[in-house]
Order: sequence, then structure tokens, then C-alpha cells
Amino acid sequence: MSKAYPSNLTRAQYEVLSELIPAAKPGGRPRSVDLWEVLNAMLYVLVEGCRWRSLPGDFPAWQTVYTYFRNWRLDGTWISIHDQLHQWVRIDAQRYPSPSEAIIDSQSIKSAAGVHQQVGFDGGKLITGRKRFLTVDTLGLVLRVFVSAANLGEREGGKRVLKRVKRMKKKVSRLITIWVDGGFDGAPFLMWVMDVCRWIVQVVLRPEQTKGFSLLKKRWVVERTFGWLMGCRRLVRDYELLPETSETLIYLAMIRIMVRRLA
Repeated sequence: MSKAYPSNLTRAQYEVLSELIPAAKPGGRPRSVDLWEVLNAMLYVLVEGCRWRSLPGDFPAWQTVYTYFRNWRLDGTWISIHDQLHQWVRIDAQRYPSPSEAIIDSQSIKSAAGVHQQVGFDGGKLITGRKRFLTVDTLGLVLRVFVSAANLGEREGGKRVLKRVKRMKKKVSRLITIWVDGGFDGAPFLMWVMDVCRWIVQVVLRPEQTKGFSLLKKRWVVERTFGWLMGCRRLVRDYELLPETSETLIYLAMIRIMVRRLA
């Protein structure tokens, strides 16, 4: 590459990731592209918010970059890399690989013009677009993400993202408590979590007399994670035709954060 971009991985960061990147498939033409450059191109799109077709010329061809991004989404490579880095970061922070507590929250984001699949209107936030449901541990690291139309209710979205967390199995074997805000409150949701997931839900409500900003127990952790994601311009608005692509970009943003910590 002829230019060093702020979003690029350092050599030390790439060495951490290189252990987790799948090897080339046997047979056919040998892999000729440098995966370090491919990953840098993906991070450029994520951080700078440009289109795939607008990648600078010193990156590999955008078709090659997007093909790797899409194929690794379809075969689960991004999830696998994310989960392994998540365990390494927790161990590096002297925590158990499996968290015992998690926090759920949602974020409504406007969708870009031309995005019509699974787009809705959030009457509470007055936003037309999509809603991101995040489950994070107490370090603010993402466990699972679910992206839907913005008109999906908090409790229904909470159920769907918790189903994904439940499927992590041994990776969340110590999980006991789920912290939520008032939007997830209600006996049907609380009982569903206890009966299906075997977890306890703790609701943290905003004090009635409080005006302006208030630091709420546990809930500030997931709000900070949303702030981390807003550092990537591609995530400030939902430009993706498929919600699954939006989810993958969130995992990629967290991979970038975690690999920088480990390196």
C-alpha cells in the first residue's frame, strides 16, 4: 500500500488477527491477495463511511474486498473471530472468559435513502430506520447483536437477541443476571427470560426527580458501547440493504476495538 490510513491495522494488530483468519480453501487458484490489505480496506469503509466502490486505488479491488467480507459473514468467520477475541480480552483484563452479568439496550438509527428492507418507524424516538439491540458484558464488550426494523418492540427485540446469547452455550456458562432499562420491564418478558434462558432480569429505572444526565447503575456500560460504535462513520446511519450486514459491521467495529487492546 502506498499510503498509511488512520484506520489501518498495525503489523502487531494484524499478527493477532492472522491466527484467526481461515486458511485458503484447497484446490483452485492460490490466494494471491494480501489479507492485511483486505482487512485494512474493510476498516477504511467502516471508519470513514465510504461506499465499497469508493475505496482508494491503493487498496485491493473493491470486488475482492467485499467478497471476503460477505463470504466471512455467510460462513460465520466474523462471529468466530469476534468470540475468540472477546475471551482473550476478558482474560487479559483478569476476568473469567464467560461473563456472569450482561446488559441489554437498543438504539434506533435512521436508515439511508434507498434502504427499504426491514425499515420501520420508532414512535418513541420519532425515527424511521432500524433498531439495534445490543447485549454486552460489564466491560462493554458485545456478546450478540440483533438488528431489526425500528418499529419492533423492546421486549420482542430483547427476546431475539437473548436467544442468540443463549446459543453461545459454554461461552456464557456463568451468565446469571441481565440488566435492562424500563423499556424491557414487564412480567411477560421477565418470566420468559427466567423460563427459557434461566437468567434473572434486573430493571434499572431512572429516578423520577432527576433532570438532565444521570449515571445509572450498569446501564451506562452499554451506552458507552453505543458511543464506541458512533466513532465509525458507517454506523452513524444504517446504509446496509440487509440487517445481517449491519450486524456484521458492528462485530467488525468491536473486533477493531479488541484487537487494538490486545496488541
